[in-house]
Amino acid sequence: MDAVANVKDVITVKQGLAGRLRLNRPKALHSLNRQMVRDMANALIEWRDDPDVRIILIDHNEGRGFCAGGDVVDISQNVDGHEAAARAFFFDEYRLNHLEYTYAKPGIAFMDGVTMGGGVGIACPCRYRVATERTMLAMPETTIGIFPDVGAGRYLSRLRGRLAQFLALTGARLDGAECLRLRLATHYLPSDRLEEAKERIISQPFRAQAVLDELSEEFIPEARIMGNLAKIDRYFASDRLEDILDALDTGAADGDTWAAAEALNIRAKSPMACKVTLKLLVESPYQLHFVDEMRMEFGIMVRLIHHPDFKEGVRALLIDKDNHPQWRPTNPQVIGDRDVDAFFEPLPPEEQWRPFDF
Repeated sequence: MDAVANVKDVITVKQGLAGRLRLNRPKALHSLNRQMVRDMANALIEWRDDPDVRIILIDHNEGRGFCAGGDVVDISQNVDGHEAAARAFFFDEYRLNHLEYTYAKPGIAFMDGVTMGGGVGIACPCRYRVATERTMLAMPETTIGIFPDVGAGRYLSRLRGRLAQFLALTGARLDGAECLRLRLATHYLPSDRLEEAKERIISQPFRAQAVLDELSEEFIPEARIMGNLAKIDRYFASDRLEDILDALDTGAADGDTWAAAEALNIRAKSPMACKVTLKLLVESPYQLHFVDEMRMEFGIMVRLIHHPDFKEGVRALLIDKDNHPQWRPTNPQVIGDRDVDAFFEPLPPEEQWRPFDF
């Protein structure tokens, strides 16, 4: 018999041979708060050794979107003092991400709708990631003064060419076909076939991949980003923000409207966050294990949430919505390598992030 363990902002339920995590904040596009990530982690821990749970399904219960990310408005309004609330949220969120990444049982994320920030963080560790015609995936953190976290350094830096730098700096939005082509999704299904897929997988989890293969859309729309790969590789070739902007400006001067638009887009982001992001993409491939990536990202995040650009970005984009953040500094040229390197210094041992200890 099905048993609902928690009917709150996330529903954790055993159904058939599956453990289900169903995000349940439709008015907030299922954005994650601390209790949600703790409830999801607790359910996964409970199901680790449960022989009746063979597979994990992650989706949203109702409404639009899969997951719009972490509830940064709430986080930003609790940053004063010792930033205890913000630290606690990211500490617990990264624990959930790591638990998923190392989980022995396969997971399936149904990225049907908006999948941003923390939503990418709970989807990408899954063995199967299902996109639809409603998928819109993005990592827009530089818009609010932070960086693509939740393991994004690892996921993005493994993409072909200079896609990581492009996606991380611009916050570009990918549709379902683009996610599939870039391998951020493993399957593409029309949204009206998702329930059939879930029902079949719940009853026969050992056939999960076969079911998804069978139901995958025969005709997948063109992935538009593939037509821009040459431009992305050329303009985003450098690991220095100034060089990228110079390259885009040169392209714009030569009549490339795409380059002009992306230059304008990047200049609207936090210069400090952009520079930290570029260094992250250099450092992430050298993190041997996912636990090392999470420890590094937590140290960076702890420092960036204390930087004034975070509160200012959230104010301008999400609270007052005037879309005119006053970054400090505004000119990336005054930000030296030492300024950026400081964000990557290890935290004191007692403050460092650590995974669950089983």
